[in-house]
Amino acid sequence: MTRRSCAIYATGIVCAFLLIVGIVLLVTQVFQIMINERIKKEITLAENSRVLSSWINPPVPVYMQYFFFNVTNPEEFLAGRAKPHVTQMGPYTYREYRPRENVTFLENGTKVFATNPKSFVFLPDMSVGDPEVDLLTTPNIPFIAVMNEMHSYSFFVRTLVSVFIKSMGVEMFMTRTVHEFLWGFKDPLMAKLHTLKPEVDEYFGLMYKKNGTHEGEFVFHTGEKNYMDYGKIETWNGIRQMNWWSSDQSNMINGTDGSVFHTFLSRKELLYIFAADLCRSIHLAYVNDTEVKGIPAFRFAPPPDVLAAPDENPNNAGFCVPAGDCLGKGVLKVSVCREGAPIVVSFPHFYQADRKYIDAIEGMNPNKEEHETYLDLNPTTGVPIRACKRAQLNVIMKRVPGFPQTKFLNETIFPIMYVNETATIDDDSATQMKTLLLIEKIVPNFPMIILGMGTILLLVLILLVCRNRQRKNEVKRIDFTEAFHSFATTKDDTAYTPVSNKSDDSPETHTNQPLKNGSYIAMSPVEAQKC
Repeated sequence: MTRRSCAIYATGIVCAFLLIVGIVLLVTQVFQIMINERIKKEITLAENSRVLSSWINPPVPVYMQYFFFNVTNPEEFLAGRAKPHVTQMGPYTYREYRPRENVTFLENGTKVFATNPKSFVFLPDMSVGDPEVDLLTTPNIPFIAVMNEMHSYSFFVRTLVSVFIKSMGVEMFMTRTVHEFLWGFKDPLMAKLHTLKPEVDEYFGLMYKKNGTHEGEFVFHTGEKNYMDYGKIETWNGIRQMNWWSSDQSNMINGTDGSVFHTFLSRKELLYIFAADLCRSIHLAYVNDTEVKGIPAFRFAPPPDVLAAPDENPNNAGFCVPAGDCLGKGVLKVSVCREGAPIVVSFPHFYQADRKYIDAIEGMNPNKEEHETYLDLNPTTGVPIRACKRAQLNVIMKRVPGFPQTKFLNETIFPIMYVNETATIDDDSATQMKTLLLIEKIVPNFPMIILGMGTILLLVLILLVCRNRQRKNEVKRIDFTEAFHSFATTKDDTAYTPVSNKSDDSPETHTNQPLKNGSYIAMSPVEAQKC
């Protein structure tokens, strides 16, 4: 067997092997399954120390921006002469640190206990002013809280309380620095109530006692048993279900805390987040594909039905407390889980809310770009690449019999402030993410690479076979030509010379006949001997 034949056979064997292996791997999807299982194991708290470390101490910087609504015409509003007019102040930006503490694995690593204290550091370079200097005029929430608590008392008692509060110089609106209003100050009304009821704190602030504290004790699923459960909340403060709302569905604690999600997200699924500050779970739906720092992502955002009125979304009827006492579209009363004032939450500037709430306040300009809450999640890993949580705090102001300050008031949901909590993946984490996604993209394509190599070898094999046949045909042609030439040459060499008819005795013959001498022997005619 020639070298050429050996090369052809070897190429054919390797080609057949690659094609068969490639087709088998492509049909069975071995590499795809292998990399998927690897990613599922990688993105679990119990299996991967790197993931656990980033979960305990998130490397992604989180910024909390506070925007306030400064009231410019409080007297006209209380007198019933005009709608309230507000101007937006902010942002006042703080860096938020949120490490997890007391991390303890439970039930063979399938669950993990943790608390999540938050601390805030002011960032002047990212703020519009000094919160300790800038003054803010806003509704007096302690006063409104007291009036709200007096609803169950008689008109006579409410009148006495109103006179007492008036004698203290407490008004429906107050002016304080941004820092005081945010982080707390000693309120004269709260201090007086503290002397009567020691359990009432004499300090008031929207973020009072929230710097360095956590929102509760959580038990999370690690994803060890089922990757779809990764990050889901098992219990919050020891309970699996709340009891504030008027239906079992509304009281359910669903989803994660918003920091992690399961791998291999689908555009068709709804993602659930439990928001402790809202006292409820909300869901997010797919919006569109996007990209952050070169990383592909799905954008999820709360659809309009999250805060829709019960006539639009019957599932929201359970958030009416007491049952049947419902607000309109786009707002949620959370005073059931917050003692004191009738607090209402919404999206900033009443985005996605009923038009009546927007029109009741001059200065509201809702728009999607600035006021939408959304999460950009990498669908393969489920990791948040960019997050923007926006929520507005409002208070209900209405007429209360016995309090003459409120006699011209119609029920108004009054905006106080809104927060813009943002986070974007850092560069180091983005690089690691892109490396993981590159591996995830290349490895499942190995069968196609093998098939491609087999196809190339098949083309080479076909070329070699064709060249080999062409060479054999050329060799046969050459052999035939040489044989024919050899035959023709042999025939010429063995031909006889024609014999003359003339007699050798002719004079011409003897004349031209050369002389014979020496040992020259020739086949010449011999004369007949005479007897």
